[in-house]
Amino acid sequence: MSTEQTGQKAEISVENIGGIERATVAFEPGVTLLVGNNATNRTSLLSAVMAVLGSDDAAVKGDADEGHVKLTINSETYTRTLERDRTAVVTSGEPYLEDTTVADLFAFLLENNEARQAIAQNDDLREIIMRPVDTDEIQNELNRLNQHQDDLEQELEEINSLKGQLPSLEEKRVNLQEEIDEKRTELEELESELREKDTNVQQRQQEKNELEEKLDELQQKRGELEDVRYDLETEQDSLSELKAEYHDLEQELSELSDVPAGELGDIESELDQLRTRKQEVKAKLSELQSIIQFNEDMLEEDGVISTVELDGVNDDSITDQLLPDETIQCWTCGSTVEREQINATVDQLQDVRQEKFQEVQNIESNIESLREQKQELEQQKRRREKLDMQLQRVEKNIDESKGRITELQRRRDELTNAIEATEDEIDEQEDEERNEVLSLHKQANQLEYNLGQLENERERIEEKIADIEERIGSEGQIKAEIEETKDKIADLRTKIERIEQDAVEEFNRHMDAILDRLAYDNIDRIWLEQRETEVREGRRKVSKSVFELHVVRNTPDGVAYEDTVDHLSESEREVTGLIFALAGYLTHAVYETVPFMLLDSLEAIDAERIAKLTEYFQSYSQYLLVALLPEDASALDDNYTRVTEIEA
Repeated sequence: MSTEQTGQKAEISVENIGGIERATVAFEPGVTLLVGNNATNRTSLLSAVMAVLGSDDAAVKGDADEGHVKLTINSETYTRTLERDRTAVVTSGEPYLEDTTVADLFAFLLENNEARQAIAQNDDLREIIMRPVDTDEIQNELNRLNQHQDDLEQELEEINSLKGQLPSLEEKRVNLQEEIDEKRTELEELESELREKDTNVQQRQQEKNELEEKLDELQQKRGELEDVRYDLETEQDSLSELKAEYHDLEQELSELSDVPAGELGDIESELDQLRTRKQEVKAKLSELQSIIQFNEDMLEEDGVISTVELDGVNDDSITDQLLPDETIQCWTCGSTVEREQINATVDQLQDVRQEKFQEVQNIESNIESLREQKQELEQQKRRREKLDMQLQRVEKNIDESKGRITELQRRRDELTNAIEATEDEIDEQEDEERNEVLSLHKQANQLEYNLGQLENERERIEEKIADIEERIGSEGQIKAEIEETKDKIADLRTKIERIEQDAVEEFNRHMDAILDRLAYDNIDRIWLEQRETEVREGRRKVSKSVFELHVVRNTPDGVAYEDTVDHLSESEREVTGLIFALAGYLTHAVYETVPFMLLDSLEAIDAERIAKLTEYFQSYSQYLLVALLPEDASALDDNYTRVTEIEA
């Protein structure tokens, strides 16, 4: 990836930020060098750029209550105001970015940049690279897709089961059709015989009509009885299934642990406390950073410096220890203190800031652990509630089914009694002279009834076959959807792994390239390895991905050996840290969201290497701002834009 330097000129106006009282600076696309000795507000200008881009890592000028920054770029204007509010700084305005997480980590590479310092401080490199990735969102989407895949596969299993039913249903349909044909033939023969018999009993037509009415009534009642018996059998099967379902739900519910009363509330309360503590510590961090930055700026400018009392560091005790040689005047009390002693105080504040930063990380770890506990308990609680609702629904369905069964049994008994009564009436109308004709009518009536039942059964079978064939017809679509869902799951599961691999590949590629350009003595290679390791989380061991940095050197006779990061020179560590930050910058495509990259505090690297490093970095950002001492800037390309005066 490289960025063509074709953008428009950017202009920034700064008021009361860091050590700057008022200044306006224009940046051409490409490299802009901020050239000057110490205490010339180069870092303050970079902090102002960060502030208007959206970062909170900036300080108001020591003698002002608020600061302002305005950036005009590509015909758009962005603003940021910083106001003191007791011990904190409150920001407002319309900055370039809403969220500067990735920019703070990988684009704003000042001295205290976390990604840049990660190598020297032996930080968790993988955690820094993955911090901008919302792993919780990825996991939630994975859970949703897994459930969707399970539902589709369940549907596919049902279709396969239906396929097994299809041959027997088709065979049953054929057999029914054969039986229907036989019954029709038998009925036609019987009706033909009846027509012959009826010619001899015309005089008894009225009796025959009455008998036929009785026979029709009998047929109707038998049809109703058959329907009731069928409905009763179906309802009894349904009741058995409901009872089995109820038993399964009860079994699952009994195996599910209760969520202790109040435990979710306790966890939420603890989470609130941790979040509150985190905000307090972050506010203290912001205050510390402002104090440290202000003191460093004032030291650079040979101005007055304040001493502070924070976390056990007492200004009176420090002032008492200062010696009279090389002193400066304290801006709070007017006394003189030794510069070295104030430097030591600033170092102590840096240590306190690091402790607070570590505390924030510990709190975030505890918050994440509690979130997982809370999610597990909530899932368990939701499952119990769902099971309770299902049990209530099934229990209600069971009661309703029992009621329907009782009603069907009552109706069956009524119809049975009515049929017996109708048959008795028919028998009373028969006499010896009509026995044969009546018997034939009974047979024909029964055949018609049986034929109707067979035809109804055939229709039910045909409807079921049609439904099964329709379900089978959707099999291809379901399989395609399963494959699509599997692809999405695989893509999500490998997303984090791809980011890790991209970061490692970017670091190794650029590290090889920069080492080749900078030509450090006896360093053969510095490379990053991604591997899995087991760590303990609570009572269990889990697999965790880690980034391990390797340093390979050469002996004078050309033999390669692996060294440790601790043995890197300050220059080598600085370069390695910058390349690690660049790897994060490219992995997360920061160049797509912010057009600036900032470099500061490069004094540990010699001028020629700074020149090569700047040339290497310039193709990855639209605006590359580099703060340099005059002696270091002299080695860089004369075509670079230079800013040598920043109004105080």
